[in-house]
Amino acid sequence: MRSGTVCLAWLLLSFSADTFAGDASTRATFLKLIERPKVPLAPKISELPQTNGLLRFHFTYAADAQQRVPGILIKGASRGRRPVIISLHGTGGAKESQVAFLTNAVSKGFIGVAIDGRYHGERTQQGKGAAAYHEAILRAYQTGQEHPFLYDTVWDILRLIDYLETRDDVDAGRIGVIGFSKGGMETYLAAAVEPRIAVAVPCIGVQSFRWALEHDAWKSRMETIQPAVNAAAQEAGLELPDAEIVRKFYDRVVPGIYGPFDGPAMLPLIAPRPLLVINGEIDPRTPLPGVEECAAATRKAYAAQGAEEKFVLRIQKQTAHKVNPDSLQAAMEWFEKWLKATGEREK
Repeated sequence: MRSGTVCLAWLLLSFSADTFAGDASTRATFLKLIERPKVPLAPKISELPQTNGLLRFHFTYAADAQQRVPGILIKGASRGRRPVIISLHGTGGAKESQVAFLTNAVSKGFIGVAIDGRYHGERTQQGKGAAAYHEAILRAYQTGQEHPFLYDTVWDILRLIDYLETRDDVDAGRIGVIGFSKGGMETYLAAAVEPRIAVAVPCIGVQSFRWALEHDAWKSRMETIQPAVNAAAQEAGLELPDAEIVRKFYDRVVPGIYGPFDGPAMLPLIAPRPLLVINGEIDPRTPLPGVEECAAATRKAYAAQGAEEKFVLRIQKQTAHKVNPDSLQAAMEWFEKWLKATGEREK
């Protein structure tokens, strides 16, 4: 999206979080920003060695004409359609880092799925590692092309659901998503605009980017993409980034992320579907006052739809940027409760 279009969207949509609750125009505007011309999924699937009797598959599908998304799918031997949990990794991670959680999900009666985010895992350039991700983000800042930080992976998630709907072992009406850090942000953004996501559990990702900018609390969030932000600052003649350059950076790389697509605007759009938000009380990357702003707007949306019990904010006491084992257990119980995994449990 070019800067003029971003400004237009901003003028049309920059109101309070309440304005966006249930507002279809917000979804439509965000989808217009991230969408790519659709091409056939053309899935390719290969079976991997079994682990503890579980079936494991590597797959790829076309997100657009240039991008194929690699993923892993784990399931038990039982036949029939099963509910699905998609697990999204954080910065520097890969789909393989989600296998432990997904294996546990399979033991509870789910199919487990994970994909590599843009410029992560199999999708990074050989020999470059994390540098490819930072270079792509800097290119987005310089050119306005691509949205490798968050938005492009949200598009990949929507296409993943397109793929899952084609499978004869998936109950497409029972698809849940959990994500961690970067994946947590992608989880709530995707769930806000994709009604096929039945249950969402964003972990250590929900935040108000606007609050952080206004209260000089943005530096920890920038650490995950620091090389790209530093380069942007240097191009502007600054030794280190300041709040003004961070705003400019956001406007080009993730347009609207501290305005119409900020947490207090997007979280309410998930209502009335079940939403469990997990954050750390002292997490500097998701400052608690910003999280509480998100929660206040979200509670109002759920109350308006008579679904108060379907939204829970779980704050981990004296915890920074991590998800504790008891919170992972709570997440699994949330999926079990609301996705209603039924039938024989796989051993």
